Amino acid sequence: MIIGVPKERKTRENRVGLTPDNVREIIDSGHEVWIETKAGTQSRFEDQDYVNAGAKVVPTAEEVWQADMVVKVKEPQPSEYQYFREGQILFCYLHLASERELAEALVEKKVTGIAYETMTRNGRKTPLLMPMSEVAGRMAVQTAAHLLEQSQGGRGILLGGIPGVGKANVTIIGGGVVGENAAKIAQGMGASVTIIDINPNRLAELENTLGQGLHTLMSNEQNIHDAVIQSDVVIGSVLIPGREAPVLVKEETVKQMKPGAVMIDIAVDQGGNFETTTHSTTFEDPTYIVHDVVHYAVANVPGAVPRTSTIGLTNVSLPYVKWIASAGLIEAVKQDIMVETGINTYQGHITHYEVATSLDMHHEPLSNLIPAK
Repeated sequence: MIIGVPKERKTRENRVGLTPDNVREIIDSGHEVWIETKAGTQSRFEDQDYVNAGAKVVPTAEEVWQADMVVKVKEPQPSEYQYFREGQILFCYLHLASERELAEALVEKKVTGIAYETMTRNGRKTPLLMPMSEVAGRMAVQTAAHLLEQSQGGRGILLGGIPGVGKANVTIIGGGVVGENAAKIAQGMGASVTIIDINPNRLAELENTLGQGLHTLMSNEQNIHDAVIQSDVVIGSVLIPGREAPVLVKEETVKQMKPGAVMIDIAVDQGGNFETTTHSTTFEDPTYIVHDVVHYAVANVPGAVPRTSTIGLTNVSLPYVKWIASAGLIEAVKQDIMVETGINTYQGHITHYEVATSLDMHHEPLSNLIPAK
């Protein structure tokens, strides 16, 4: 199989779908890899590194998209839809619940779209989402600390305070991988941290892991409201694979927040957790102000640290790239539920129920399209 890796087109997306070490493994497995020129430059992987690993470096996106399977990081941008073709396999983060135009393009061109973020086993979060969730959680706190500075429109306070001066209150909505990693960094920087989650067992786990200094609350409208209006930083991290993110902080609550408080919406890829998340932002223009509160809604937070993020992501995506290429898509689906749950579009249909429901589009179960196991 020929595997193509295009340069990312999303604004300031600096990650790349495969590293030179990944390329070497894929070629050793009997496949061919095409890399668009300078695809890895921002992650400090140069064209010559890929050549040395055995890849073919191609000059244009059009050429690399002729591969049998295209491996990316972020969802294709509208300028790339022209390269879609029937039978092509696309393997990347898709987040189709908030990308109707992309979903329609994939369906129209009969592309097999496999989304990292919906690949699950036994209902547990996909390992392909986990490393980027770890990065996003940690980066959220670094970013919030910076945005609290007066020059950034923030409250002009230090996250951890100093002796005799109060520390910042950080509320994290969602106790998953993002939330736990955000809490670790916020505690390490000296902040007062509260995690809100719907699962009492998860809250108990977090208290055991992060210590009694962590404040935990059950997720309900009143607890969220009360915690948010007392916070200097609020981080939204609740995602449901394939679905639009639930809106958990109402605009009326935001109106009552402290002037210069900071809201970081990690769930913006799928619509966002805050009612005042009106649009996603980019690293070039990352924030906007609503009701005197700083909103940060960058949809590719791990792209700020692309080398760490690329290596972390490809550590878990590479086995599936190799497996699909070697076994073939049909056999991979039959033998691995992770591949089956990752398929969002196939042969002109939306095959993932949650995606179809979020987009109000017809759902065709994959089992109706692929022969029985």
